[in-house]
Amino acid sequence: MKRTNTELARNLRREQTPAERLLWNHLNAKQLGSLKFRRQHPIGDYIVDFVCPAKLLIIELDGGQHDEANNRINDAQRAKVLEAMGYQVIRFWNSEVLQNPEGVILVIRQCLGFVE
Repeated sequence: MKRTNTELARNLRREQTPAERLLWNHLNAKQLGSLKFRRQHPIGDYIVDFVCPAKLLIIELDGGQHDEANNRINDAQRAKVLEAMGYQVIRFWNSEVLQNPEGVILVIRQCLGFVE
């Protein structure tokens, strides 16, 4: 892990977006099946928004800039690398988290194997 990634991750944890803050309130303190999540966590050359190490699940939250063609390509490449490391990567728009947090949590619970 690069030292610069560690410092950047710390800064990102201090400067959460409203969507990240809301989702973290649902993931923190082992509220989902007593699983531990980490936020703004370095993995390889990347910093992921949220990760559940026990289930190898990465949750990414995207703002509008991720809808630009160049960023979609970068996000797809990033997901491919992380998936090659054994992780499952799921993405949500910030607006989804803010407007329908229960639906987002339901999808996360499904990915964790809690519901069918």
